Parts: sequence; C-alpha cells; structure tokens
Amino acid sequence: MILLAASTVLFGLNVVIYGVDVASGEKTKPSIYEAGNKEALGSGIDSQRYKIACPDYRHYAVIPHRPLSEGPLSLPYQRPSPHCRTFSSSAVEKVIEDVTSRMEDKDLARIFENAFPNTLDTTVRWHVDGSAKKSRRKHGFAEGLWDGAQSFIVTGDINAEWLRDSTNQLAQYQVLAKKDKKLEKLILGAINTQIEFVIESPYCNAFQPPPPSQEPAVNNGQVDDVHPVYEPSRVFECKYELDSLAHFLALGTQFHRNTGSKAFLTARWYTALDSILEVLEQQAKPTFNPSNGKFEKNEYSFRRKTNIGTETLNLGGVGNPLNNGTGLIRSAFRPSDDATILGFFIPANAMMAVELKRTAEILKSAKKDDLAKRLQERAESIEKGIWDYGVIKHKTYGDVFAYEVDGYGSTIIMDDANLPSLLALPLLGFIAVDDKTYQNTRKMILEKAGNPYYLNGRAFAGIGGPHVGLQYAWPISRLVQAMTSSDDDEIVDALQAVRDSSRLGLVHESINVDRVLDFTRSWFAWANSVFAQTILHVAEKKPHLIFGKGASPYLID
Repeated sequence: MILLAASTVLFGLNVVIYGVDVASGEKTKPSIYEAGNKEALGSGIDSQRYKIACPDYRHYAVIPHRPLSEGPLSLPYQRPSPHCRTFSSSAVEKVIEDVTSRMEDKDLARIFENAFPNTLDTTVRWHVDGSAKKSRRKHGFAEGLWDGAQSFIVTGDINAEWLRDSTNQLAQYQVLAKKDKKLEKLILGAINTQIEFVIESPYCNAFQPPPPSQEPAVNNGQVDDVHPVYEPSRVFECKYELDSLAHFLALGTQFHRNTGSKAFLTARWYTALDSILEVLEQQAKPTFNPSNGKFEKNEYSFRRKTNIGTETLNLGGVGNPLNNGTGLIRSAFRPSDDATILGFFIPANAMMAVELKRTAEILKSAKKDDLAKRLQERAESIEKGIWDYGVIKHKTYGDVFAYEVDGYGSTIIMDDANLPSLLALPLLGFIAVDDKTYQNTRKMILEKAGNPYYLNGRAFAGIGGPHVGLQYAWPISRLVQAMTSSDDDEIVDALQAVRDSSRLGLVHESINVDRVLDFTRSWFAWANSVFAQTILHVAEKKPHLIFGKGASPYLID
C-alpha cells in the first residue's frame, strides 16, 4: 500500500494527513492528522521536530485539502494537523462536533468546522500561562511588565496583532472560558498583552511581537511621520482608531461577563485605563480654541508617504476641522484603517460609550466608585453627542445615523463593512435592533441608493468600503446583516451568499461582486470568527434555519 498525503508532505515524519491507497483508490483509516478533536500535543511525537515541518498557513490556506464536504460545493478541510495547531481546546472541539453534526447544509457545516477554531489553530503566535516563576526583571523588564499569562494573537497572514482584530477573533471563545481553564488563561493572556500595547502606545492600532516572545519584528513597508513618536520594534502601525481602544475594553468586559473573573484588574490594567482616558480627553478637544478661535494642533498627527488618499491625513496630518462642545471623540482612522473624512466617527463613539459603561459596572464591583463615575460620565457625554450630532433627517429614509460628522453640520452618509459599523450598532449593545432610527439607517445602508459602498454584482452583494475598491464587498457585512435580521429569508440569503463565496472553506476579507474566485486574503481570522459567531447566533435564535424544521435551539451553557 502506498500512501499519499493530501497536499502537504511533512518530510522525515511517519505521519499522513489523509491516506489514499493508490492501488485501489480507497480511503485508508483516518490518521491522527484527520482527527480534529485530538490534542495538538502529547501523543508521543517529537513536537519540536514536527513543528519545523509544519507548512506556512499562508500557503496551506490557498490549497484545497481533503476530505471534502459532502455538500454540492465539496468544500475542503482547511484545519492544519493537530500537531501544527497553535492552540487546542477540548471545549471548542466539542462545539464543532455538536453544531456540525446537526447542520443540514454540509457545506455551511464545513466552513464552520474550519472557521470556528481558525484563530486557535493558526494565530496564537505566542502564549505563556503565567505559571512559570521566572522574573521578567532578570530579562531587563520593569516590575509588572509582561507578568502573568500573555497571548500574542496575530490577524492571520500579517505577523502583527491589531487590538480590534484580536478581540473579535477571540469573541466566540469567551463563553467557553469558564469551563476550559486553558482557554481562560489564553484570553486573560490576550488582555494582559493588550495592556502592555496600550501603555506603550495608546494611539497605535497594530503591534509587533512582544519582546519576551523573542519573535522577530516585521517592517510594514511604509514611511510614516507620526506624533506621538513610537518605537518601530514594538509597533507595526500607528493609526489612531478610537475603536481600537474600545476593543481593548471590550476584551475585558466580555471576559468578566462570561467568567465572572476580575483577574485582569491589575495595576498595569489601571495604568492602561489611565492612558485611554487621557487619549479621550485629548481627542475630545476641538480644532480651534473656543475662547479665542485660534488653531490648536491636535496631540496626534499622521502623515504617510503615499499616493492613496485614504492612507494619510490631510492638513498636515491632523485632518479636517472639528467643532467644540459636541461630547464626541475624534478618530483619525476607521476600523478599515482608512482615514476618516470627518473625525467624529459615529460607530466607534457608540462602541466606546457602551464599553465605558460596561467597564464602569465592573469597577463598581471592585469598589472603584470614583473611577467608575468618571467612565460613566464620559460615556453619557458621548452618547448624548451621538444623538445630538450624529442623527440627521434624511429626505428618503427619515431619521438616520450618519457615519461621520464634524459638529458643524457636515455629515458623511454611508457605511463600511468593517466593525464597528452602523449596521452593527445593536450587536455593539448601543441600541435595540427594533429602534426606529436604527431600522431607518439599516434600510438606507443596505441599498445602493442610500449607501455608496453597498455593492451589487453578478455573483455577490454586500457592503464594501474604500479600503479595497469599488468592486469588492466584504462577507463580514452579510454576516452582520444576518445577525441583525429577524427575517428568515434574509438570513438564509446572507448565509448562502457567504457560503457560495467561500470556495476554499474559509471566509475571505472581500469578494469581487462579479466573480467570487477573485478575493482578498485567503487567511483572515477575523472574518472566520464573525462567521462562527453568526452560525452560533442563528443556532440559538433561529435553529430551524440550519438544523431543520422543529429543531431546538443550541446554546453554549
């Protein structure tokens, strides 16, 4: 019998991913490589030798691997060998089995099987659980710096961590953290690592591997002039995005909500929170002094040597003027990493208001009443600013949320697929899904007549954005559409659209609306996580749509 590995041969190791008897064409008994519910380590194999032979997932993700799904699309199995996975969780494997075994659509099931664990399988670049007694000070680190559990979660095909992406990548595992202590340590480690990033450079959005990881830093290939200055060996990119700081808070509030733990409330976390509050104070300032009308340069400026307008800020790196007294917080860039046109970016302000309130509740339980009051007051100021300045009367749709405003009366009417978005406002916890202003906004941004970045082609439709051009819509937008809908047909249509555009068994960043095989980023963990979150949402709220008529809801206890 001659065995061929299904796409990748790991030389020097007597292991196959998926065996085929060449003589007969029959499948052999599944190997440990195919058994996705096995632990990644501990099976007697030389793990270090094995890891050297593991393929780079950037290449692995673009090649279809067997076994194929039993649905009409025959989607590939894209999980790496258990021995090549960057983290494992028995609780996650159980959810995969529970959900996929009940799903009627075997192609959707295959995408969930690949997508739900994708962050654990491929993006945990460095993790320590904090059990080692080594003092960081012996390695030149200040007391408290990099102490405890630490986790560096990369975005996928870029070896850097975005605060926003990593929080969203881990979101679907939060509910499992209480029952899986390894997972709890991983998420606690992610909070601790983000703490150090925020303290180091609170205006920055993406970060290099932490020094204790001994992973090499990478160059983003750009020439940037940024103030405040940052250390390139620690920071991958320094675009100030308000939602990045909101996502840092969200990682902690989600962890507390699901585990009840306040273990992340360390001295370092409070230092990071102080840094965030300082940024909010600075970025609430207007462009012109309200007393004398003189221009006052913002504490943050960004200029990039580029011929792409959305990659830099105009007017010497500070952006367009913003008015006084709005209560809103400036964001220089959007979650797409594109520059804002008008700096009061409404979705990020909404998310920050929500997360400040949630964090305030945790602080109250920790007997930090004065600090909690400070956060609550800032949240209420932002929320009032959104309703006072971020809602406009549209001649077609009525009262709607604007995407960006400047406090002078100028508005940007659109939505972008990246989160936070206007479409995702209920998912953020800012507003009820049946709120009239939200429903008006939702109708507007899901129509070409109302949203310039709603893209519709022969093969796909959805919200895109300026980041990748006017022919590419993001599957994330269709998933958010499904999670904010109560209409069965709309939900099914959205799921099928994403399914049919995921021919490699993974969810991509964006899809050419005329040709689904033309896409950006084969390995984009954030999108895979949002897909998994959507399937779990439907399994709980509308189980009959994926499990069949009369199916009972699936909830992770």
